[in-house]
Parts: sequence; structure tokens; C-alpha cells
Amino acid sequence: MGKYFGTDGIRGKANVELTAEIAFKIGRALGYLFKNQKIVVGMDTRLSSSMLKQAVCAGLCASGVDAFDMGVVPTPAIAYITTHEDFACGVMISASHNPYYDNGIKVFNTHGVKIDDELESKIEAVIDGQEVPYAQSNEIGRVFNYTIGLDHYKKNLVDCFDMDLSGMRIAIDASNGSASVTALDVLTELNADCFVMHNQPDGLNINANCGSTHPESLQAYMREHMCDIGLAFDGDADRLIAVDHTGDLVDGDKTIYICATYLKSKNELKDNSVVTTVMANLGLYKALQNVGIHSEQTQVGDKYVYERMLSKDLVLGGEQSGHIIFKKHATTGDGLLTALKLIEVMHATKLSLKALGDDVKIFPQVLKNVKVNNKKAALENQELKAEIDRLEKELHGEGRILVRPSGTEPLVRVMVEAATLEKCHACVEPLVELIQTLNL
Repeated sequence: MGKYFGTDGIRGKANVELTAEIAFKIGRALGYLFKNQKIVVGMDTRLSSSMLKQAVCAGLCASGVDAFDMGVVPTPAIAYITTHEDFACGVMISASHNPYYDNGIKVFNTHGVKIDDELESKIEAVIDGQEVPYAQSNEIGRVFNYTIGLDHYKKNLVDCFDMDLSGMRIAIDASNGSASVTALDVLTELNADCFVMHNQPDGLNINANCGSTHPESLQAYMREHMCDIGLAFDGDADRLIAVDHTGDLVDGDKTIYICATYLKSKNELKDNSVVTTVMANLGLYKALQNVGIHSEQTQVGDKYVYERMLSKDLVLGGEQSGHIIFKKHATTGDGLLTALKLIEVMHATKLSLKALGDDVKIFPQVLKNVKVNNKKAALENQELKAEIDRLEKELHGEGRILVRPSGTEPLVRVMVEAATLEKCHACVEPLVELIQTLNL
């Protein structure tokens, strides 16, 4: 991670940490690096997104690049268009599942994946004041309307699935975000009966008590109306939390299990393996093991999941939060693609979502953050390591302990999974206390 770029682009409070000036400089840097090429730009529905998008586009044009403005789109639409059409890179203005007052800027390369550290460093140098030349005369770029790109993205999703969803009842929580312009269109194109909520973005209501981080209203709707599946997207629609017909959540872990077992049954799961992060629930690992599926583990971040999928040529990976990657179809997490994959399994097997995920017994989990002065010193402390070993032995294989550093803050995260919440707390508390006592 660089000075400004984290694991998911640049993010911060709009006009506090992330200003129009920074957005302009990012555009200037990208325009300079990709002179005489084309760059596509999109945004989510939050209040500051249009301001930041216009600033990025101005910077691109000032450096001699034509900007193609897709308007409001999901993040995976930018990744798709960048990969499949003639663009040097793609820029997405979004802070994903964060509140409306935050925003972010993600940059995808021509292969539809987040840019590498070297390119991030070059952009950061311009943000910090490195001069780049302004385009002159007829070299100055222009902004073109490219909302047709969204149609291309939606058509591709429909074309990926040969199924008629007539009679299937689907509830959609669009989180007042990017899914507002895609989910209903694509699912009705496949003849599903759709019921939509949180589909009226006003700039302030994105992710507000709705979507994948607050699916309670969707759960209540499912219990009352008995739809076949509920779909809760986040603000930029790159992740999905599903809800079964009884109102229970189907998170990313269960989604991975459902899709992995289906692909395995069709001999389409390469090496009978999937990729997860270390934060996947122990219940997922045990369920996968029971059906002969191996799991590769990476550090937290869909970027790392995709890197491992590429290096091992695996077809499925994802995170508990609902970022799921289907490498055959996409280079990044895509909430609507994930929804369609779950629906495809239900459609093909004639089983309910609940029945498909029932074999995954989610272990209770407790996560606590502890402030430290030195994350590296804390994780290498021998007394702490010995205490972790002692507590893990007490779990007798029916739980696990994970102590890891925060990627962005001076914190150590202590996570315990066990058969009961009581056992989780019995392990977490002494570890938190020890780290505080050691004053590392």
C-alpha cells in the first residue's frame, strides 16, 4: 500500500481527505501516463461522486486524453468495459459500502484488475506535486457520453445465462446505489418477477440502513412475502449478501460453498479448489473438506483473492463480505453476476437457497480490535504466540484463533471462532488483555 492508495484504491471523507483537487491530479497523472489513449470513467450514486468524476475527467482532458463518461454504474461494469473495449484503463468513483459522506477512486488497468504498486506510486507523485505537462492546442482531450457502455455490460450478463426465470420471485435491495441501474433490468430480461426496495438514490441515502451491510429490511420482506431469493447489494454493486426464503442470510462463505459444490458436480471446478481469505468462517472450511474441495487462503482483500486465482488458474474465489469472483466471466467481484450464479444453481437443481447452503454450519465469531504502537512487534511477541498456542489447544480442533494487523490503522485484530460464543469470548478476552498489558 502506498501513501494514498490502500487495498481498494484511494478512500476518505469527500472534500476532507479526498478533494476535487486530488481527483483532478489523479486525472492529470493518468492522462500523462496514457497520453493519446482513451480512459473510461464511472461513479456510484453518492452526493460527491459527480464532483469527483468531473474533476477526474478535467484532469484527463488537461493531460491530453479523451474521457468516456459512463455515468452511474457498478464497479464491475468499469472493469468489464476496460477489459473488453478499447480503453487504456478505467476509473471508478465510489466508496463501496461506506456512508454517503465518504468517497473513493479505484483505477483498473486494461486487464480489468486494480493497478499495480508501480503505477500507484507514479500517480501519488503527481498528487504530491510532481509537475506533468499540460496538453496544448489540438492535443487537449474531450469528454464523451458513454452510457451505452452500461448497456453492453448488462447485455453481457444476460447472455452469460441460458435460463428462463418465469415464476421465480426475487426481492432486490439496491442499497440506493449502483444496482439501481442494473439489477431490475437484467433480472426482468430473464423473466423473473421482481420486487424492489431502496431503489431511489438521492445522493444521501446510499447504504443508509439498507444493502449488504444492513439487510434487515430485506430479511423482514422475505419472511413476509416468501420470495424465492433476496438480493442485497452494496453501494457500488460489487458484492452481494443473499437472503433465503425464510429470511436467513446467505453470506459470501455460503455462496462460495453453493457455487463450488455445483461446479464440482459439473466437473467445472478446476483442481477441486477455491480461494478464500483468512477471514472465511471455519464452518466453510469444514463443509468444503467434507465434499472433497480444497481451499487456498490469502490475506484480506479481493485483489489478493484474484491474484491467487490467476497464479493457480482457479475459477472461483471470494470473501465472506460477498465479494465473489467467477474468473470465467469477470476479473473482480460482481454482485449481480454472483446473484445470477446463485439463481442458476437454484434453477438447475430445483432446490431452495436454504437447502443448498444447509451443510455449512457457521461457527460463532468474535472480533476485537486492540490499539498497538508497533503491529510487527506485537505479532512477533513470543509470550503472545505462546498464549495463542495454549488457547488453540483448548479448542481441540473445534475453533481457531487469528491475530492479524489492520491494513490501515495502528490496530491488531483478534478473531476467534469456536463452537459457542462463550468459548469465543473465553479466548478473545485473555488475548486482548495480554496485548494491552504488554503495551507493544
